[in-house]
Amino acid sequence: MSEVKSIAEIEEEIVEDFSLFDTWDEKYEYIIDMGKKLKPLEDEHKKDENKIKGCQSTVWMVSELKDGKVFYRAESDAVIVKGLVSMLIRVLSGHAPSEIINAKLDFIDKIGMKQHLAQTRSNGLLSMVKQMKLDATVYLAQQATKN
Repeated sequence: MSEVKSIAEIEEEIVEDFSLFDTWDEKYEYIIDMGKKLKPLEDEHKKDENKIKGCQSTVWMVSELKDGKVFYRAESDAVIVKGLVSMLIRVLSGHAPSEIINAKLDFIDKIGMKQHLAQTRSNGLLSMVKQMKLDATVYLAQQATKN
């Protein structure tokens, strides 16, 4: 069985991936390609309560706690945003709620994402991170009440 990578290790992989590209056009292509690999979300999950508030584009996100780890699934109607959410899922999905809550997510700054996104997209990215951490906080609280 393959060893599970830490959030920091996955972030570092993404930073390394981005260092292979010389221009932001190439980086955007890579982000779009990642989004294309994102498994579509079932229609039953595409409802208002699963929409990320604060995103200019429509983003639906659901999560579940399985075996003490949080798993996220999402979809967006915008290709760049779909790629951004796929990166966040790659980094955070499959980790314990406490790890997700404490994740620094430095890779966003390290790859220069904040500087190259329009303000509305940057706000949307932060809204997705906020929702993922909020879900993890809820799961952590639920675990604490069970113990």
